[in-house]
Amino acid sequence: MKIPFNKINSYGKEFKYKSDVESVLLNGKLKKSSYHTVLIEGNLKGIIEVSCDRCGTKINRKIDENIEFILSDQYIETKDNLDIIEFLDGIIDIDYIVNSEINSSKFLYNYCSTCQNLDNDFEIEF
Repeated sequence: MKIPFNKINSYGKEFKYKSDVESVLLNGKLKKSSYHTVLIEGNLKGIIEVSCDRCGTKINRKIDENIEFILSDQYIETKDNLDIIEFLDGIIDIDYIVNSEINSSKFLYNYCSTCQNLDNDFEIEF
């Protein structure tokens, strides 16, 4: 789903987006916060497939995250806020935002039910 920056107003635009890659749904709202910035707020909910970090078994992981980012159509140089996504072509790409959040969730520590209950540290070589 792609939305031009100039189509977003200060009242906001609500949307629902279902990912083609994973079983994830983003319910959100886009709201113009200044001439070059848009605020996106929403809830990302669904199930993603991840690998257990100990044994490598594929498992399903539930995600239910609130997201909030500032979107900009110009380059912003700041060290204070790292929750800024730049779309320099003036088009907001919701698919890019959802896939980035899914990939961030995949890189968290994920353990299957068997490995989660183990107390000792171990590694398995493949």
